[in-house]
Amino acid sequence: MTLTKTAVVILNWNGAKLLQQFLPSVIQFSGNATIYVADNASTDTSIDVLKNEFPSVKIIENTGNFGFAKGYNEALRFVEEPYYALVNSDIEVTENWLQPIEAIFDNEPKTAIIQPKLLDFKKKTHFEYAGGAGGFIDKFGYPFCKGRIFDALEEDLGQYNQETEVFWATGACFFIRKEVYRTLQGFDADFFAHQEEIDLCWRANNLGFTAKYCPTSVVYHVGGATLNEANPMKTFLNFRNSLLMLTKNLPKEKLFPIIFTRLCLDGVAGVQFIFQGKFKHTLAILKAHFHFYHLLSRNLKKRALHQKTNYFYTKSIVWSYFVEKKKTFEKLSLK
Repeated sequence: MTLTKTAVVILNWNGAKLLQQFLPSVIQFSGNATIYVADNASTDTSIDVLKNEFPSVKIIENTGNFGFAKGYNEALRFVEEPYYALVNSDIEVTENWLQPIEAIFDNEPKTAIIQPKLLDFKKKTHFEYAGGAGGFIDKFGYPFCKGRIFDALEEDLGQYNQETEVFWATGACFFIRKEVYRTLQGFDADFFAHQEEIDLCWRANNLGFTAKYCPTSVVYHVGGATLNEANPMKTFLNFRNSLLMLTKNLPKEKLFPIIFTRLCLDGVAGVQFIFQGKFKHTLAILKAHFHFYHLLSRNLKKRALHQKTNYFYTKSIVWSYFVEKKKTFEKLSLK
């Protein structure tokens, strides 16, 4: 069997309606790719919808709901195309979205990970929360993007139309070379969902690979279609996984002081949730810390032999945003 260059792999769990809404654009504009749906043991009509309405799509059936990280790890064992495009089920793609990314992979061997321009499906003039124009972290591990800092979303006025290196690419539409994915043994299944793509990008960076943002590839993301901001589970996963990511990837000399600072800052966030009446989110942070302690020993063993020290883009995004009131990427105080 002749392989295509790119495998578009959509992870699905009980998302029959999303598949019906968004798969048509993927099929229409991905003529030179092979399209897969990796199903996390859905209990809705997803499999029937795929078989009856999208017969050209290949189906990979996982044996359980493994979340984002393990769900992709399990499915991608069966995918042999050299380039993976891992695409959320709530993504609308556009014409020629694959070609510029394939061109970068073809011509730049050290570029291992790429993301397109991610715009908001509900407000297509603006960047979308999950990835904007490519991601970075500050020295304490807080993620932010060109086009989105905390909840401040910028309008797309062409200000980020340059192809650039980034620190992490969004998991909503995440391109990676198969060989690099397998060398890194995929996503960390301990994460289940949220920030596993940042961890993977950091590990790739430690091996000397780079991640890029490609503005000539454009997709639209609904966001929150599977787990919205108001869900305490999202708070739990984000706080826990951020600590796990730092534990695995920080340079040795920075490990304890940064982790200790983050634990304190998490406490401040918990108090803020109390004042906002969001008691379940405060409990989610406490639960995240206990889970972090439980997984600490195992994740210390996952640390690579060499950790790069130039991982952060700005010293404190919290200070820049909340104290200095710098709401856009272009105004940040760089390291």
